[in-house]
Amino acid sequence: MNMPPLLRDIEFAVDLSFVNAKGWILDLLSHIVPDWVVVFASIVISGVAILVLGPVIMMYLTLLERKLIGRIQNRYGPNRVGIWGLLQPIADGIKMFTKEDIVPVYADKVIHCLAPIVIVIPALMVFLVVPFGERMTAVNLNIGLLYFIAVSSITTIPIFMGSWGSRNKYSLLGGMRTAAQMISYEVPMTLSVVPVIMMSQSLSTNKIVLSQSGSYDMNWFIFTPWGIVGFIIFFLCAVAECNRPPFDLPEAESEIIAGFHTEYSGMKFALFYMAEYMNAFTLCGIAATLFLGGWQGPFLPSWIWFLGKTFVLICVMIWFRGTFPRFRVDQLMGFAWKFLLPLTLINILVAGLCHFISEKTGWIYSFIIFSISFWVLVRLNRPWMPEKRHYPLAN
Repeated sequence: MNMPPLLRDIEFAVDLSFVNAKGWILDLLSHIVPDWVVVFASIVISGVAILVLGPVIMMYLTLLERKLIGRIQNRYGPNRVGIWGLLQPIADGIKMFTKEDIVPVYADKVIHCLAPIVIVIPALMVFLVVPFGERMTAVNLNIGLLYFIAVSSITTIPIFMGSWGSRNKYSLLGGMRTAAQMISYEVPMTLSVVPVIMMSQSLSTNKIVLSQSGSYDMNWFIFTPWGIVGFIIFFLCAVAECNRPPFDLPEAESEIIAGFHTEYSGMKFALFYMAEYMNAFTLCGIAATLFLGGWQGPFLPSWIWFLGKTFVLICVMIWFRGTFPRFRVDQLMGFAWKFLLPLTLINILVAGLCHFISEKTGWIYSFIIFSISFWVLVRLNRPWMPEKRHYPLAN
């Protein structure tokens, strides 16, 4: 059963409010400037929207996190600057701009300065293929998902640049941890999206969303057995890719001060900070796109559905930070290679099986396969406890 036509027309009209605003501006320009200027203006409007959206998201995600963590820890978050602390991110931004930029004497100054600039570029580039709503994708690439995986993996390079250029042993250790962690978790994260590609038969983020339409736009992939497992694997890998707790080994304050950005201050540190929160937003947005139907949903405008799903996932990330202790390095790497990676391969098999059998039978077989696989993987990854040594007393 589909949505009634009248409700669908109203929803579609509200969805097009941002698209129509851009179209109105371009139509106005077309009467006074050449066509090539109109095309250039269209690119500039989309680019400026992304360049403004990125920092604003970072600023108010920090406020959201501080508020939620405060509630988890039974205290107030920021509440002094502005009503309910809403101006606190702006005050923090002014503070970052005015703080002194300190560069270590023995640092490689070129690499040290380039790293925080380079890390922001892929974080902004990923926004191009994120479908914020119906007809609200900046660039609808046929290989949008492949583009996302390729560009998001670049983040490892500037992080290692910053750690190496700082000439600091703590920073270098954090950079090495980052490289090992991000490369390790990219493998199961990439494989976890293979069932989505199989079922949607496309690499376009827009077509993946459209393949999840159905009764009241609720035919989401997460409502399938392979979709649930794939979503959990993708989301856990996304948390690790963002270096968020409990996967924050690269910047473990209790061990290596602040990891790869130990020697950064002022606006350079703010750029690292901004890239982390923008990556968190885009990864949650892609997770919502792949498994939660993206903008699909009844009655509400598409961009509200997309932002709502994305911010729910961000709140789960924040909940992880306030709940779970940090992993050890061996636990972190073992979880990726010895648990998540085999589970993704099993999930691909289950997705293929579900495609050729009925839905009810697919759930039964999937439950059996996943139960046996989970039990085996838990048994194989059970930590080995050495026996206590007993030393005989000397005669």
